[in-house]
Amino acid sequence: MAGSFSRRSFLKGGAITVGALAAGVLPVSAVAAPQERAKVFFTRDISVEGLLKVYARVNQDMIGRIAIKLHTGEPHGPNILPRDMIRAFQATIPDSSIVECNVLYPSPRRTTEGHRETLKTNGWTFCPVDIMDEEGDVSLPIPGGRWLKEVAVGKHILNYDSMLVLTHFKGHVMGGFGGSLKNIAIGCASGKVGKAQLHSDGKELWAGGPLFMERMVEGGKAVTTHFGRRITYINVLRNMSVSCDCEGVNALPPTAPDVGILASTDILAVDQASVDMVYALPEAQRHDLVERIESRSGLRQLEYMKIQGMGNDRYDLITL
Repeated sequence: MAGSFSRRSFLKGGAITVGALAAGVLPVSAVAAPQERAKVFFTRDISVEGLLKVYARVNQDMIGRIAIKLHTGEPHGPNILPRDMIRAFQATIPDSSIVECNVLYPSPRRTTEGHRETLKTNGWTFCPVDIMDEEGDVSLPIPGGRWLKEVAVGKHILNYDSMLVLTHFKGHVMGGFGGSLKNIAIGCASGKVGKAQLHSDGKELWAGGPLFMERMVEGGKAVTTHFGRRITYINVLRNMSVSCDCEGVNALPPTAPDVGILASTDILAVDQASVDMVYALPEAQRHDLVERIESRSGLRQLEYMKIQGMGNDRYDLITL
C-alpha cells in the first residue's frame, strides 16, 4: 500500500510546474506522452463558454436522460457556483436535470421539504431538481470494497442513463477537499442511510481521517461502476474556500485565487489535476487550502482511488 502523499511528491509527480502556472503558461500535453495517460482538459475561462468548451471534449458517451450532480449549497452560501452560469450551461444539455440528495447533518436540507425551500432560496429554480432519495434509496454494489460491499444511494438514480458530475472544487472540514469523488460519493448517498454508512467507522458516526477517505472512495466507486462509461467530470476551481458549501454563510472567505475549469472522463485524473493546480500556486495563495487538505488526510482520496482501480493519476493536461 502506498504511503501518504506530501506536497513535494505532488509537485514532483504532477503535470504542472509552479513556474508554469505562475507565469500563466500551461503545457498542451506532455512530450511523447504514452497512450495510457488520462486526458484532462483545462480552460482558464470560468464562464458558460468555458464550461461548453471543456464539456464538448468529454461528453461523447453521455446519452439519454442526464443527471447533473452538483452541490446546491446551504441557504445563502457565498461560494456556490453562479446560478446564471449553470442555467445557461444546463440549457444546452438535452433531457438533463440537476440531482441532489438530502443530508445527514443538522440543516434545512435534511428533509425534502426543507431542501426544496433551500433550492428556491439559492436560485436553483430554472430547471428540474430531483432530490433522488425523496422516495427512499437503493443499494449499489461496490466491487472490491474493503470496508463496504454496497452503499445506499437515492433511489431516483435509477431513472438516469448518464451523469455529469459538475463540481465546485474547494476545501472541506472532514474530507480536506471536495472534488468530483466527494460530489458523487457523499452527494449521491441517501440522507438517512447512505451518508451514515460512509461517515461511520462502526463506532463513531462522524469519524474522519484516512478511513473516512477510503469509505468515501468506495461510495464513489459504486456510482462510477453503475454508470460505467456514461459518466464525466467537470471541476470548477473558483471561490476555493477551505470551507465546503455545506457550511453556508459560515464558510470562510477564499484565500486561493480562481484558477479555471478542468474536465475529464477519468475521476482520479480530474481530482489529481485539481489538487496539483492548487499545490502549484505560490505559497501564500495555496497555504490555507493545502493545510486543510493535509491536516485531514485528504490526499488519501487520490491514493485509494488508484488502489481501487478507479482511474489514472498520470495525465496530459490539454489547455483549450
